Amino acid sequence: MTVSALTVALVLTSGVLAGIINTIVGSGTLLTFPVLVASGLPPVLANMSNTVGLVAGNFSGAYGYRHELRGQLHRITLFGIVSLLGAIVGAVGLVILPASAFNAAVPALVLIASLLVMAQPWLKKRLSRSAGTVDRCEGETRNGEQGRWRTVATEGGPLLWTGIFAAGVYGGYFGAAAGVVLLALFGLLLNENIQRLNGIKNICIGVINAVAAILFILIAPIAWLPALLLMAGSLLGGQIGARVARRMPPAVLRACVVAIGLTAATVLIVRYWL
Repeated sequence: MTVSALTVALVLTSGVLAGIINTIVGSGTLLTFPVLVASGLPPVLANMSNTVGLVAGNFSGAYGYRHELRGQLHRITLFGIVSLLGAIVGAVGLVILPASAFNAAVPALVLIASLLVMAQPWLKKRLSRSAGTVDRCEGETRNGEQGRWRTVATEGGPLLWTGIFAAGVYGGYFGAAAGVVLLALFGLLLNENIQRLNGIKNICIGVINAVAAILFILIAPIAWLPALLLMAGSLLGGQIGARVARRMPPAVLRACVVAIGLTAATVLIVRYWL
């Protein structure tokens, strides 16, 4: 890395902005990674150093959402464990698999997740309508399965857990816009306010990135100056992002998720498909 006052300022500023973006939705890596490469780091070293630097911002944003996280300890623990397991698989995959095998699917995944967030209100209405019909037709059967249905309503059930695991694999392997994927899953499969879901998303992303960062530190060299600059910037950005996002009406927050997700998908399509 070329050390100069301008480079230090650019890396630090990109860390602050990435912390804000990651707390609101995710994909701050799409901002910081090009800055690190432009500062003179090789792409692989830039990717690993970037992951290490942004972990602090993930947990800073989660702390900013501490009020929304109250009463969700069981959900946080469950989703955090599933995210951890997925991230381990993804991070190991990054080490042993060719990047081309996974990168081809990344743009489509982010694009689909963004469209799901956009369509979430309509989809939830449709799903609720269908569930109401099932209630009327199978009321007696479901009365005997209250525990199972309560689990699906509050914890999402196996379908959501599988999705979180897959998002953990994706996040441990690549990471950009993993928050968009998680918010899409949470919004569709949990009956919860989007702000509370965003708080859980920040916890899960923090766990995923922490696993990848620890692995990178153990097995690979890290460019510590840019990593520490990103760490300081993302810590501040996480707090700013939480203050901004928590004051957003649900429709505005959802619009930000969709806008950033579609932008991320476009960048990834250009990078890997064209």
